[in-house]
Amino acid sequence: MSAKEIAAFSVPELSTLPDDVRERIEQVQEKAGFVPTVFLLLARRPAEFRAFFDYHDALMLRENEQLSKAEREMIVVVTSAANDCHYCVIAHGAILRIYAKDPLIADQLAINYRKAEISERQRCMLDFAVKVAVDSQSVEQQDRDVLKAAGFSDESIWDIANIAAFFALSNRMASVADLVPNAEFYGMGR
Repeated sequence: MSAKEIAAFSVPELSTLPDDVRERIEQVQEKAGFVPTVFLLLARRPAEFRAFFDYHDALMLRENEQLSKAEREMIVVVTSAANDCHYCVIAHGAILRIYAKDPLIADQLAINYRKAEISERQRCMLDFAVKVAVDSQSVEQQDRDVLKAAGFSDESIWDIANIAAFFALSNRMASVADLVPNAEFYGMGR
């Protein structure tokens, strides 16, 4: 894909990137078999690339007994759908299908998570995440109490909020950049 096909903003050539940024992109390419376009777009500013992916990893890869990797991706897919972020729904939908081992779940969540085949606990989690992503100023103690009643700890509630907020930022930047999802994402986990 050329830079014009990836996004509305220029993307750098891999050979021009700092070693650590280029190596991270090459590791992802080796694991996935392709370079997700978000890596190329964000690499245009190496300091922001590092900060973005460090924060991403802190949220999405840290150990949490109450939130599985699939549930974290559920949060991303649902909040990205609420924010109309084409890139994130497609890319994280692919990751969700793989983690959940379910070829249908991402589509169900992206269209209407309230009708998806998920647990009541997950529905509470997603209700809160969407509120954080699109109406955070209206979050109240009652919202946290609902999550606590569903079995979530304060740390997990913090994680849900952080994931929703971080991807609200990501959604907005992907949309502003007209970031195009890689074709490979569409068939993953199906």
